[in-house]
Amino acid sequence: MRRVHVVVRGDVQGVGYRYTMRMVAREAGVTGWVRNRRDGTVEAEVEGDDGQVDEVLAWMAEGPPGSRVAEATVTDAPPAGDRSFEVRPTG
Repeated sequence: MRRVHVVVRGDVQGVGYRYTMRMVAREAGVTGWVRNRRDGTVEAEVEGDDGQVDEVLAWMAEGPPGSRVAEATVTDAPPAGDRSFEVRPTG
């Protein structure tokens, strides 16, 4: 099991990034969460097997139509054993 923490920079708020990511994450079978941050970035944690996590990371680097991802910073995180993937309030 692999878990990563991701911060996405660019034009990623107000374009449906979080809700589209929730659909992508659920289809890929990963757990975790996503939220907007007050600094204009999107932050997420994604947990699953290597292939599942890589699939979501590839999508995150592109984002939904209307977004412009400038950078996605990925760091390893300890597994948390979440049961689903959720959109969290802005943090």
